[in-house]
Amino acid sequence: MTMAKTKITVNNNGSLRVEGDFEIVDKNGNTYGLGGRELVSLCRCGLSKNKPFCDGAHKGHLEHEAVAFDLPPKK
Repeated sequence: MTMAKTKITVNNNGSLRVEGDFEIVDKNGNTYGLGGRELVSLCRCGLSKNKPFCDGAHKGHLEHEAVAFDLPPKK
């Protein structure tokens, strides 16, 4: 069995872009209806009126330069 291929991009000063084969569920395990989309943007700033999805409300309110780094090894 192969795992689904999903790519998550951390955007500068903005959302998390999720693309590929994925599903998004709420805390109770209920699936969000994505209308056939294979790409969505998730809110990181908490200001979206469409949470967990991004609506662009972060503009001018979120400063983060997305630069990849390595986490320390798991303990």
